[in-house]
Amino acid sequence: MPLIPEEPQIHESAQGPRVTPASGRTAPTPRPVPGPRPAAPPRPGRPGPLRPTPPAQRAPRDVAAAKPGPSAPAAPQIQLIPASPEGALDAAEEAVDLLLDSGRAPGEVLVITTGEQHPWAAHELSFGEAAYWAQHDAGDDVFYADASVAGRAARRQVVVVALNGGTDAVAASALPLALGRAGALLIVCGDPQRINSVLGAGV
Repeated sequence: MPLIPEEPQIHESAQGPRVTPASGRTAPTPRPVPGPRPAAPPRPGRPGPLRPTPPAQRAPRDVAAAKPGPSAPAAPQIQLIPASPEGALDAAEEAVDLLLDSGRAPGEVLVITTGEQHPWAAHELSFGEAAYWAQHDAGDDVFYADASVAGRAARRQVVVVALNGGTDAVAASALPLALGRAGALLIVCGDPQRINSVLGAGV
């Protein structure tokens, strides 16, 4: 008979382990608690997400200010092809051929000479300057210009300079001019020592 009341006590001890799952419930409860806490801010958080957005918007404002900045990094790459004054024009021709073979459109290329005119330029000029510059304005073919008139040429993606003669003063004016006309790439064909002396080893 007394054993019978002891059995309910065992049941009570069984209720004790029930507390363990309750403690397990308390473990899951903190998990949902952090969940609703962030959930509550998002509701008023429509402004809340906007709060992160304003810093992002401030960044675009900086980007807008940086728009002039990207134009600075947009400076063209410079490649130097060593060549003598006598071989500079041939080196420039080979560079143009490689550019066209690589997929460059002819209208993207401008060639500037510091010495004798390129035969194409001399030929076109024989028909008059109007016809010559009309070829330039059409923009559908490689254009060849002497350094003395290259300032009139429009900006093109690739500019090739052939240092095939001329004075250092001509080269000193032609190289910065070519750099200003090049959108993506400037190729200089000539004597590296001369180029370095003209540009102060800038190339």
